[in-house]
Amino acid sequence: MLFSRRTGLALLSASCWLMPSALAANITVYQPNVALLPSPPPAPGPAKDFEAIIEQFNRLGRSTVWNLVKKIRFEGDSGEPEGMVNLGEERYIVGENHYTNVTASYGKNVIINGTDRTPGAGYAHLAVYDAQGKRIADATLTAPGAIQYHIGGIDYDGERIWATIAQYRPNTTATIISVDPFTLNYQNITSYNDHLGGIVHDKQTNQLSTLNWGARNATTWNLNSGALRHPSSGFSQPLAVVRNPTFFIDYQDCKFLGHSRVYDYRAVMMCSGLATYPNNVTVGGVGIVDTETMVPLSELPLPMVSDLGMPITVNPFDVALVNGTMRLYFLPDQHNSTLYVYEPVQDSPYEY
Repeated sequence: MLFSRRTGLALLSASCWLMPSALAANITVYQPNVALLPSPPPAPGPAKDFEAIIEQFNRLGRSTVWNLVKKIRFEGDSGEPEGMVNLGEERYIVGENHYTNVTASYGKNVIINGTDRTPGAGYAHLAVYDAQGKRIADATLTAPGAIQYHIGGIDYDGERIWATIAQYRPNTTATIISVDPFTLNYQNITSYNDHLGGIVHDKQTNQLSTLNWGARNATTWNLNSGALRHPSSGFSQPLAVVRNPTFFIDYQDCKFLGHSRVYDYRAVMMCSGLATYPNNVTVGGVGIVDTETMVPLSELPLPMVSDLGMPITVNPFDVALVNGTMRLYFLPDQHNSTLYVYEPVQDSPYEY
């Protein structure tokens, strides 16, 4: 039995298939009589309906009309949200970062020990919200003073939540973790000598795909391999590292879709992100991407912005099929966060 250090609540240890024991998250409970997950837990929306999602996505284009289905204000200070999973629109689990000391640049074109800024300090969180945006619980995953405190994109495979916790600067270090969504207890899976952000899990092959700073490289990890080291014993080497061939946007949060017949049964994910070009031109978008090669198979720019003026594709993203129609979920604003849920109401008339 494990106990939350902050609340004193007893927590059941998560079942462990890779590591010998689970670690207790430091949990604050806001709704003590509300379960963290619906029962039974829903299947992951992107993977459950991936063929229909891919079919509908591939009918869209720049002229697609989007309908804002709902807006949900999330309670409390959400820090900087980085990743999100939607569980049947009954629960939203959000990876959040709260910074106690922001990073600072070493100066223009100054690189020290392979990176361009000071480490900073902060906390990585997983927060659970209900359908109305009320906080159910908040789990702190990093200790005070930890150099790795930045959680990236997250993915849910129907059993576990997968996340990365990294230094908040490029060319540094990261740890891959697996979280039990019923308890928010977690396991450290392995460490890597580069920043890691987005992550997805392919249950069919039991492989992870992770993205580094700016999603410039993708790494593939075989969870069945004995080559993975526990984080306490040094860095592991991935199964493969590939360069991202596209510079349209930097992917920030991805969701595993499946092995689609549309793409000759290659494993694909849907990723959201943005990039800032010269003269402060920012472009956001969503794409279907091969998990192993990073080749973009279908990409779509999205022009929408939040009520606070942020591009809609900043950080957290999810996708699901609801009543036969694809929905996209975004949580772009820091500290004062609102969930934006969109459906396409008109296919592109000439772009496919």
